[in-house]
Amino acid sequence: MTDDLAVPPRVLDLARDARRVCVLTGAGMSAESGLPTFRDVQVGLWEAHDPMELATAEAWAEDPGHVWAWYAWRADLVRRSEPNAGHRALTDWQQRPDVSLSVVTQNVDDLHERAGSEMLAHVHGSLFALRCSSCGRPSEADYPSVPEPVGHLEPPVCERCEGLVRPGVVWFGEALPQEEFFAGVEAAQTADLVLVVGTSGLVHPAATIPHLAGARGVPVVEINPAETEVSEAADVTWRATAATALPALVAQLEGGAPV
Repeated sequence: MTDDLAVPPRVLDLARDARRVCVLTGAGMSAESGLPTFRDVQVGLWEAHDPMELATAEAWAEDPGHVWAWYAWRADLVRRSEPNAGHRALTDWQQRPDVSLSVVTQNVDDLHERAGSEMLAHVHGSLFALRCSSCGRPSEADYPSVPEPVGHLEPPVCERCEGLVRPGVVWFGEALPQEEFFAGVEAAQTADLVLVVGTSGLVHPAATIPHLAGARGVPVVEINPAETEVSEAADVTWRATAATALPALVAQLEGGAPV
């Protein structure tokens, strides 16, 4: 149970009136499942490494085994994490027959899916959507189990062209998947309400989505315990975490107590 977290009246009114809702989630959503944010995954073997230097096409070209080991370890962290109450609340909201709710995430994990949500877009790619770094085709390969960090693992080989299989994430310097990004923009601009949950608003172009919605007159609500780059664009800011705010909001929409 949550401690009867008060839902701001304006947030509740907007959510009750909305029939089309777009929710944009960021790293803060997964952090509450105990999953370290991208820049926080610097422990043990990886303490001396800047994640931003590993998450590039240049790093992959120079030492694919090193980059693959990093992402295999991250995948293991994700698999050992569980969806939190915020993920589950979004699933409950999405399953209501009177609402069309689109989930757009900047996260590369699969916690939304494991909570039962249907995803509209992973705008930064998906950790588990592996593909060939040569031909670009999806791969059925998988990460090995890496409970402890290792410095090098040989990446699997593409079943078709024998190129190296890479993580399905968007690396720094790479373009976002256009279909996913534009689906997120369209959902936000045609919504009755946009919720921005647990994102800093620093990573572009995904961070432009709430601004593009606001420019169309769509109300934007930010749920985040701290002020962010999104705050200025939000019509309402709710200083709470995803795992406390979303269950409280959905419970109020259903006329019950927070769970």
